[in-house]
Amino acid sequence: MRLVILDNYDLASEWAAKYICNRIIQFKPGQDRYFTLGLPTGSTPLGCYKKLIEYHKNGDLSFKYVKTFNMDEYVGLPRNHPESYHSYMWNNFFKHIDIDPNNAHILDGNAADLQAECDAFEKKIKEAGGIDLFVGGIGPDGHIAFNEPGSSLVSRTRLKTLAMDTILANAKYFDGDLSKVPTMALTVGVGTVMDAREVMILITGAHKAFALYKAIEEGVNHMWTVSAFQQHPRTIFVCDEDATLELRVKTVKYFKG
Repeated sequence: MRLVILDNYDLASEWAAKYICNRIIQFKPGQDRYFTLGLPTGSTPLGCYKKLIEYHKNGDLSFKYVKTFNMDEYVGLPRNHPESYHSYMWNNFFKHIDIDPNNAHILDGNAADLQAECDAFEKKIKEAGGIDLFVGGIGPDGHIAFNEPGSSLVSRTRLKTLAMDTILANAKYFDGDLSKVPTMALTVGVGTVMDAREVMILITGAHKAFALYKAIEEGVNHMWTVSAFQQHPRTIFVCDEDATLELRVKTVKYFKG
């Protein structure tokens, strides 16, 4: 497990974007060999997406032979709603790069049969040959995707009821009106992300510091689902200085060294 500590959010975002860029280029994707990327939403990855768009516009990076699978989507929110994860991904990333829309997979929170939608998503990942690099963010309570505290660490893509903490954290995107925030979501499971060949988790800001401490200094615990990635053969946590506030000085010095 690697912990990469950068001075601030912008440097952490740039490091993550360069890492993704290098991974895709080294893979040498082509018509019969797609690079498969798992992607998050939320405020944390925005800086990383901006950098990736920059690399694409400079001619350094193409997404022509990249398939993406998003972590989650709200249930019951129209696809064109400004806060749906479909809208988020298209506005903040996909429409600025050369990805084929058919290769950008996002769960459908309005599917007639939500369980069938989840099963089909798992099947699509398998058919794509699994995920090469899954990028994730976490919530202040240490949840990855919408695998809230108490989620099974071997869970697969499924329907989840959102914890009150998550609903409160998401209220800022819905004019602070709790009644507008969806209470359910479709999400990949912890087991789904664990199956990826490599996982990179972005953790920035002092409000995520306790979750980072739980993720790397304490044991694996289903109440802090991000801690499961201690057991993944290739995990990188990318964080800024603020996110290390709860870590022991010894831990920070070890990883910085």
